[in-house]
Amino acid sequence: MIDKISTPNAPGAIGPYSQGVVFNNLVFTSGQIAINPQTNRIEAQTIEEQAEQVMKNLKAILEAAGSGLDKVIKTTCFLSDMKDFEVFNSIYEKYITTKPARSCVAVKQLPKNVLVEVEAIAVKE
Repeated sequence: MIDKISTPNAPGAIGPYSQGVVFNNLVFTSGQIAINPQTNRIEAQTIEEQAEQVMKNLKAILEAAGSGLDKVIKTTCFLSDMKDFEVFNSIYEKYITTKPARSCVAVKQLPKNVLVEVEAIAVKE
């Protein structure tokens, strides 16, 4: 059975998808961008600010699913510009310290013209 994740502590889906799903003992999050869940707006402007909000959103979804950032086994990170790679890494490693598998790519454009998007796969406790 696939269970949908829904929490008010992370932004609601802006399209036909869920914040994430749980299948067996795995949690799959949808890509998170820097939407503040309290205002439903993108308030962060810099890569540092946006990365912080993205990681907080991921944390909220994982916790709502009974998991956490320490249980992440794979992330996929999308940057609008690879010049932000080092700065993004400095924020990312504050939140995800277990060094899971990861892909990080630059893309032409992200939803709402944000600078970063991250999705994760984690183990459920």
